[in-house]
Amino acid sequence: MTRPFYVTTPIYYVNDVPHLGHAYTTIVADALARFHHMCGDDARFLTGTDEHGQKIVEAAEKRGLTPQALTDQVAPRFREAWIDLGMRFDDAEATHGFARDFIRTTEARHKRVVQGLWKRILEKNPQDLYLATYEGWYCVGCEAFYTDSQLKKNAADESVCPVHERPVSWVAKETSYFFKLSAYGDALAAHIERHPHFIQPEQYRNEVLGFLRGGLRDLSVSRTSFTWGIPVPDDARHPGEAGKHVMYVWFDALTNYLSALGDPFAPAGEAGAPDVTRYWKSVVHVIGKDILRFHAVYWPAFLLSAGLPLPRTILCHGWWAIGGRKISKSIPATRVSAVTLAGDLAGASSVPATGIDAVRYFLLRETPLGNDGDLIYESLIERYNADLANDLGNLINRSLTMLVKYGAGGVGTRDAALAGTGAHANLARVAAEAVRDARMALDGFQPSRALEAVWRLVREANTYIAATEPWSLAKDPAKQPELEHVLHTLAAALWWTRLLVAPVLPATAAALDGWLGANVAERDARWPSEDAFGTDLPALAPRQSTPLFPRIDDKRSAVLLDKWLPKEVVAAPEPSPAAPTPPAPIAATITYDDFAKLDLRVGHVLAAEAVPKAKKLLKLTVDLGEGRHRTIVAGIAEAFQPAALLGRRVLVVANLAPREMRGVTSEGMILAAGDDAILALGTVDADAPPGTRVK
Repeated sequence: MTRPFYVTTPIYYVNDVPHLGHAYTTIVADALARFHHMCGDDARFLTGTDEHGQKIVEAAEKRGLTPQALTDQVAPRFREAWIDLGMRFDDAEATHGFARDFIRTTEARHKRVVQGLWKRILEKNPQDLYLATYEGWYCVGCEAFYTDSQLKKNAADESVCPVHERPVSWVAKETSYFFKLSAYGDALAAHIERHPHFIQPEQYRNEVLGFLRGGLRDLSVSRTSFTWGIPVPDDARHPGEAGKHVMYVWFDALTNYLSALGDPFAPAGEAGAPDVTRYWKSVVHVIGKDILRFHAVYWPAFLLSAGLPLPRTILCHGWWAIGGRKISKSIPATRVSAVTLAGDLAGASSVPATGIDAVRYFLLRETPLGNDGDLIYESLIERYNADLANDLGNLINRSLTMLVKYGAGGVGTRDAALAGTGAHANLARVAAEAVRDARMALDGFQPSRALEAVWRLVREANTYIAATEPWSLAKDPAKQPELEHVLHTLAAALWWTRLLVAPVLPATAAALDGWLGANVAERDARWPSEDAFGTDLPALAPRQSTPLFPRIDDKRSAVLLDKWLPKEVVAAPEPSPAAPTPPAPIAATITYDDFAKLDLRVGHVLAAEAVPKAKKLLKLTVDLGEGRHRTIVAGIAEAFQPAALLGRRVLVVANLAPREMRGVTSEGMILAAGDDAILALGTVDADAPPGTRVK
């Protein structure tokens, strides 16, 4: 029997429009669902919209609409955006081979389960829901209360929300139901300690444990100041409160993950919820770090109180910024539509949907999941040209051209003796490692690392073409058997590339499938076995490809940047020419033996953050391929923002003695250019594996 795999996105609030941050979360979840389906798992995907609460009431009033009318207008925008980004919700079983669902919190199926959860808590632990009065600072954007110590101050000395940085409002005393959150701190901490996979990546697990150690306050879970929400079921203990309360929007919204599976609280004799039984223990909630507390503290506490199992994993990612500016509703320049971006990137592609793939690839490849990401448009174009146009597009075009030209419509014949030698063996080894490493990375929720592994195969296949020179083999009839094997090997490389890119680049996979003549539907495609390279080809009938990722030249790049970059940003004037500062004198001569004492390695920057009270220092988490990560303190904070360093491959002095700097132990040194001011980092211009020796 196949393993269930259930992945969810947050349900998005309908007073917003779908932007890059929403798209990132949804694409991550979609790629994971596609991957698990390809591995033979029973995959299920859920997204939707959150449609209750005070924010909706206020937004509807501004537009002269009822809350229901507003939500009916806005909710379809999210569904349509995800369809535009390569996801389908109609006829899901036939289209993808796994179930997709889009839920709205105004649906009857959802309201029934939310009220059922409330009743279940009252039945099992009635002391967990009690009436009291509340007053405090409230952020409408977060739908959450904050203490004085949690708030920030703005330039006008107003108290502002720590997430939205907008003024909070004081809510006068109001009677509401409270949930006894304080009773669940120890149980939650114990669960997190016993289940390291419960919150990932690790930095967010530590953040939640720190929050729990600070003690939990009981949580107000109903409102009487507005009526747009799910009514609290009548409570025999407080008959005078009947009809006055609607549920706190987070109690309502979080329950969508259950209600999409059916009604686990259905009375005996009625249809139950077999999908809850099957899928719930495998659920992975993909969320942004701004809603970590709601998912990792509130939601598990509600479930514990109701006697229900906890989710398998809460997978938390960082925020996306646009050129260093966090995405915000209040700054139009940072509200980037992934759909619009995809349309711009499609350009002259023969398969316009690959513009969507380009966006999906950049978002999942550029930043390791868990870190904050920054959409720098120049970097987007550079990665598009280098990875998609040069590496992948070039491999597809060259390989198919040679298969058609030299293979006479076939894919050659594999020669078992040749397969174990030279370039043939190298490609087979890299292909097997790519399959293994990409699978492990996706199983471990590391899509960036998975794509790194896949691109090792893509680049090695390009190297293989240069090493074997099929055009030269074709000139010598005596070398026809070798040519046949080379063609077969290229077909195998394309077939595995088609399979490995499918979770992230579905349109590319479909186009490549068609050009290979494989005719394998998406629902039938399976992740390859690492020991089957060259022996698992379906019947193929290659044909010539057309441009998939046309290179973005300087002229088109200028047009795109002019369109994308916010017009209110004015470039700083060029500095006046000045006499160059003479370089520092060359140090005294050393011997080669002195130099050989340095162990220089390629390091992959996984995380970066400022060192408190040290304006020049950044704390970097660096992978040197050792099986553990090093902490390195570097004096480069005045030259680089932390987000600009993520994913960079830097040169590291790996054998420098550890040194304590501002309370942090530094285990190496990053090489940089500059004397008093840092001008550049020592980097490598290729994706050399972490730990590669530099000589």
